This record gives sequence, C-alpha cells and structure tokens, in this order.
Amino acid sequence: MCGINGIYGKLSNQREVIARMNGALAHRGPNAEGIFIRTEIALGHRRLSIIDLSDEANQPMSDYTGRYTLIYNGELYNYRDLRGPLSPYPFRTQSDTEVLLAGLIKYGVNFLKDCHGMFAFAFWDEQEHHLLLGRDRMGIKPLYYARKGSNLIFSSEIRAIIESGLIPAQLNGSTLPEYLRYQTVHGSNTIIEGIYSLPAGTCMDITDSDELLHTWWHPTRNYNHEVALMSLSDTKDLIKLRFEQAVKRRLVADVPFGAFLSGGIDSSAVVGVASKFVSKPLRTFTVTFHESQYSEAIHAAEVARIFGTSHTEIKLSPSELLKDLPAALSAMDHPGGDGINTYIVSKAAKDAGITMVLSGLGGDELFAGYPIFTQVSELQNKQWLLSFPKFSRALMGWAAKINRPGVASEKTASVLEQDYFDTEYAFQFSREVMSEKSIRQMLQNPGRANQVFNLVHEAVGYGNPGFALPLLSRVSVAEMSTYLQSVLLRDADQMGMANALEIRVPFLDHELVETVLGVPDLLKYPHTPKKLLTDSLAELLPESIIHRPKMGFTFPWDGWMRNEMRHWCGDHMLALSRRSPFHAAAVQRRWDRFLKNDPSVSWSRIWYLCVLENWLSQNGVNT
Repeated sequence: MCGINGIYGKLSNQREVIARMNGALAHRGPNAEGIFIRTEIALGHRRLSIIDLSDEANQPMSDYTGRYTLIYNGELYNYRDLRGPLSPYPFRTQSDTEVLLAGLIKYGVNFLKDCHGMFAFAFWDEQEHHLLLGRDRMGIKPLYYARKGSNLIFSSEIRAIIESGLIPAQLNGSTLPEYLRYQTVHGSNTIIEGIYSLPAGTCMDITDSDELLHTWWHPTRNYNHEVALMSLSDTKDLIKLRFEQAVKRRLVADVPFGAFLSGGIDSSAVVGVASKFVSKPLRTFTVTFHESQYSEAIHAAEVARIFGTSHTEIKLSPSELLKDLPAALSAMDHPGGDGINTYIVSKAAKDAGITMVLSGLGGDELFAGYPIFTQVSELQNKQWLLSFPKFSRALMGWAAKINRPGVASEKTASVLEQDYFDTEYAFQFSREVMSEKSIRQMLQNPGRANQVFNLVHEAVGYGNPGFALPLLSRVSVAEMSTYLQSVLLRDADQMGMANALEIRVPFLDHELVETVLGVPDLLKYPHTPKKLLTDSLAELLPESIIHRPKMGFTFPWDGWMRNEMRHWCGDHMLALSRRSPFHAAAVQRRWDRFLKNDPSVSWSRIWYLCVLENWLSQNGVNT
C-alpha cells in the first residue's frame, strides 16, 4: 500500500516537480521513497511496506533488462499463485509488486483478469515510449489525472497534482451542484477543475500519438449467470465458500494486522471468519460514545467475546473529537460528508501497532442491507401509480410532506413525480442531501446535478446490458458505482492512508461480487437483515447480532453541532456564504433552520457544507 505520482511528457524541472508530489504523499508511504526519471517520464513512489519488507522491494521497480518500470499502490492477494506461471522471469524479491511487473510484461492488461486484489498502477515501456495506467475492478484504490499542454500528470491524490504547480487549484463550478446534492462528486469528475478520476476497472493507454481508455472489468458484464440455476442450498454453500476465500486471501501480510468491529452483521462476519484462520487472537477496534443511542460497544464486545479477539474500545467525547478534528479534516483529499469516523478508528489501530485492518465495507451494497433495496422492489408493485397524472402524484407527495415532515417524505414526493419507477429514477434520490430546488436557491449558477442518474442508467438502465440483472442486483450495481466508490471507498483510502494504515475489504472480492450479483431476487430479498448472507453463515453469527436493529457507524453529530461544535460550524457556514458561487442569505437560512430543529435540515445537511468550506480554505482553492 503506497502512493504513486507521475508526469508523462517532457518537462524541464521534472525531478523537482515529482519530488514535490512525493512530499505531498509522505503520509501514504513512510517507509521508503523513490524517483525514476527518463526524458519523457517521471515516476515517484512513497512506500508503506506490507509484503516483503526488504529494500529490494522498493519502487519504482524496473525489470532486469531496464526496459520496463512499475509504480504500484495496492495488494495482490494471490501473488504467490501467480508467480509460478511467470517463470522463467528472474525474480529478485518476494513482493507482489514484482509479480505484477512480470505479469504485465508477459501478458499485458490481460494479466489483470487473474489478479485478486486492489490496485492502481503506472507501467512504463521505455522502448515503445508507452505508458499504461490501471485501476482495480471495484475502484478501491484511487488514481487521478490531469492534462497540462502535452503533459499528463497523475497521482494517488488530488492534492499531489495540485502540489505539482502544473494544475491550478480552481473549484469546478460544474460539479459543485452535484456535491451539494450528494455530498460528493461521482464518476470521473472531481471538485477541482481539470482533475479527473480514472474509472474503476479501466486502463488508459498513452503513447506519443494516442490515448485510449478501455474497460477491462465491469460488474454487469462479469457476473456469474450460472448461479441463477442453482438451488438455495448450493447457492448458500457457494457464497460461504467465496466469502471465506475472500477473507483468507486478505490475511496475507508481513506486518501486524487486525479488524474494525462495530458488532453489526458485516464486521462480525469478517471477524468471525478471520478468527478461524489466525494462530493468535485477532486484534479488533471499535469507536464508542457516552451517548448510548449511538454506541455499539455492547454488541462489539459480545462479538469479540464469542470469537476470542483482543478487543480495543476507543471512547470518544466531543472534546476528544475537537482535538483530532483538524488532523482528520486535513486528511481529506476530496471533501465529503463522511470519513471522520474512519480517521478516528484508523488512528487508534495505528497507535496500537497495527499496519493493516479488515473492514466490513461493501456488505450492505452486496447483500441488500439498505432501505433502498426494499423500496425499489415495492415500487415495482406500484406501477399502477404511474397511471395517475403527474399533478395528482405531486399532490400525493405534498400530502406526505404535510403529514410527516422530514427528509424521507421529501424524497418520496420526488419519486412520485418521476415519469418512471425504474431503478435510475428512484435511486437518484436515495443518497440526496439537498434537493435540486434548494440547490437553485443556494447557488448563483446552479446548473444540473444528474450524474447519479446518468451513471446508474448507463450501468443498469433499460436498454443497457445491466438491465438483465435481477432487480436487487441492479440496485447493488447502482450503490457500488456511486455511493460506495465516491464516498465509502474514497474515505477508507484517504483516512486509512492518512494514518499509514491499509484497509482491506473482503466483501468486495470480485469472485464474491460476481457470485452474489447473479443470485435471483427470490433468494436475496432481505425478509430479515441481509438474509442471504446470514443464512449462508448460519453457524457463524449469533441470533442477537443478526436481528439487532441496524445503527450504522456514525457519531452523535446532531447534539455536538448544536453545542460543543456550534461556533466552529457557524463560522464555517458564514465563510461559505461569502464565497462567490453562493447566495449568502440561502446558506445562512439553512444554518438557522438547523438550529431551529427543522426536520428537513438534519445535521448531515449542514456538516458536509462545513467540510467543503474547510477543504477549500485549507487547500487554497480559488472559487
């Protein structure tokens, strides 16, 4: 796990620039730094040593001929299995890096299809002057790029590209409405103008004369069709096998490791399976609070006792959070409404001597753990509502908002006004934190914020290949290509790496994902929480964990923001209101409505605005 930087194209001060970029990624790789310079390429690397801790495994890594050079951020969990067929390549290390290097030399992009892991890399062929950039199937590891004249600049982080001095720190006004609507920016765009994200499961081929972006893996093209023909018993057996394989693969490390444990189904499943494959008690970590309605301490402690882990509780108060808040906010490479919780628990794990942890991230997306899964299913049984004129459905929505004021009713009203109830039409509202109407009031030039609709339509909409997926699997793909990649995985990467901690996610093992996406809705429908998963692991998880109310991993922000953090939040809302894209009065009205307990303006609809202002100010972004 590391940080990578690069500049393709001739640049007079390329060593100076790549050194600055490396410096911006020092937190990602405290163990070693490397730079590779040739006429048309500059590559930089910061290393966090996980596999083969020797200096020989440092990067950039060149092959024995000197023709090929690789920089790589990630882990190949099956690198030992891949190594044998690459003979007679003369390996000099025991690292997964050299396996990836040898594989790309021999097979090119096709080698990636055999790789189990998370990765982003740059592979340089000096003879052909050919650069290949690549990213893993699920988008677990980031890779950003920008263009400056004939140069291509790329990095693991946006801030390193800004630090190059080649790309100005200018707010992307076209993506600001999307940030306001969803507390993030999706797809290939970012909050900074001219900086883009390489999509998950894609590679970019760059030569002096051409640049080609192609997809080498996508869930709608690679799911397991044969699962639909299997019995329920065989399906559960296969899911159990795939999950256990996924966890076991991710235990490969030459450093101390542990796991995040909330006491919910997903993290408990990971910890339970991992405990079967380790020789001593697994280290586990959870964040707890004095506010009992937010604390999962009792459930995490129960799971820790059942599986005999060495458990650590991180007790957090408002004063302790405020002490760590500046560092946590500084860790954000892209602003967003979440992630502080991941920073806190990552810091505690690192302070305890841990360098790698397992996480239950992805379980909800894969096994229908969110309300949107049942909501979309129910909408399919209410297609008759579409026979009513749109104004009649708008009246129904208005009545719902009057009778039950709040965010849920507003979203219901928005769905009722759609032309169709297909996945992309309903899903676009599920993660919405600000309505388009409010955005128009908030911004001087509001534009449109429909990227979620576009991404979901292209993946699983009518007429596209993914439409053949079962309905619940379509919702899974929608979640994976939006919220999971652009919020949860981004947060896990930037907050884990801010503490030089690698976070591994077994639920996003591609063989497990491909299997579960092929399961029919009849077997997957969550009559009880994540029923297919819990039934597949029936002997592992206690009933008390399976059937306890879902809490989610969040802090007691509402009370803290009205009390201990009130001045901090108020100051940031005021500063944001003074920026040119915003209508000052609208920003202040939103803050006032929160303080007056307006049910349609919850803490999450304020917090991400404070984070945005902090990030813009801290990174000197011109608005």
